Amino acid sequence: MTIAPPSDQLTAGASERRRPARQNGRTAGRTPIGYVFVALYALLTLAFGVVPALYAVVLAFTNANGGFAGITNFTKVVGDFRFWPAVLHVTIYLVIWLIALVVFVVGLALLVHAVRVRWVSTALRFVYYLPGALAGASSVLLWLFVLDPTASPVSGLLKAFGFNSFVAVIQPGHLPAIFAIIAFWTGAGGWIVIMYGALNNISTEVIEAARVDGANAVQTAIHIQLPMLRKWIAYMGVMSLAAGTQLFVEPQLLSQASNAVVPNDYSLNQLAYQYAFQQNDFNGAAAISLLLLVVALLLSWVFVTRGGLFEKE
Repeated sequence: MTIAPPSDQLTAGASERRRPARQNGRTAGRTPIGYVFVALYALLTLAFGVVPALYAVVLAFTNANGGFAGITNFTKVVGDFRFWPAVLHVTIYLVIWLIALVVFVVGLALLVHAVRVRWVSTALRFVYYLPGALAGASSVLLWLFVLDPTASPVSGLLKAFGFNSFVAVIQPGHLPAIFAIIAFWTGAGGWIVIMYGALNNISTEVIEAARVDGANAVQTAIHIQLPMLRKWIAYMGVMSLAAGTQLFVEPQLLSQASNAVVPNDYSLNQLAYQYAFQQNDFNGAAAISLLLLVVALLLSWVFVTRGGLFEKE
C-alpha cells in the first residue's frame, strides 16, 4: 500500500521545483561574462555612436569660432542650390528600394518557404544570401562592369534597351533605379533568410487549419502569413530606411569612374562630405547630418507605429 506524502511536503517539493536553479549563489544564466559582453558593446556604442552624435549636434548649432549660431547652419545648407536636388535623388531611391524590398523579399521568402524539397530550399537560401557577402564598395565595383555594355555579361540586354556605352547607362535620370538594384542585389538575400525564419515560426496548426477550411496557397499567404510577418516587415523597413538615407558609396564610386558624369554631390551624404572636406565647413556638414537623422527618425516612427513593432500579441 502506498502512503501519500503530507500536503506540506507536496507544497515544499513544488516550491523547490519552481525555484530557479542557482550556481554558486547566483541565478543560473546570469554569469559575469554576460555583463562583460554588454559592457563592451555599451562602450563601443558610447564611443562611436553617442559621443559623435552629440558632437555633431554641437557643431550644427555653433559657428566656425565656436559661438552659438542658432539655425544659421541649417538655413545655409537648405538654401544651397545642391540641397533639394540631393533630397529628391535620395527620396526617389528610397521609394524604389523600399517598395522592391517589401514586394520581392516577402514574395521570394514565401516561395522558398513553400518549397517542400529540403535541399532545394537550402540551395535557394544560399544563392539569395551569397551577394550579401560582398562589401558595399566591392559590390559597386562589380556593378561597374555589369553596367558597361562593352564588358557586361548582360550586354545584349543593355543594348536591347538602347544603352551602347557606360555613360548612357549611368545618366542621372537612371541612377535612382540603378542604386536601388545594387542595394537590392546586395542586401535582399539576408532579409529573405530572416523572413524565411519568421515564416517557420508560424504555427503549423494555424496553416493546417486554413488548408482544412479550403484556403489555397495564395489565400493562406494573404490572410495568415503576411499579417503575421507585419512586425518583421516593419523592422526591415526601419533598418533599410536607416541604411538608405546614408547613400554615399555607390554615387561616389560612380562619380569617380565616370569622370564626374555622376555629380559628386548627388546624395545628401555626398553633399555633407563636400561641406566638410572641400569647403572646410564642418558646421554645415553637421547640420545636414542632423537633418538626415531627424527625417530618418520620423519615418522610422511611422514604420514602428504602423507596423506594430513593439505591440504585444
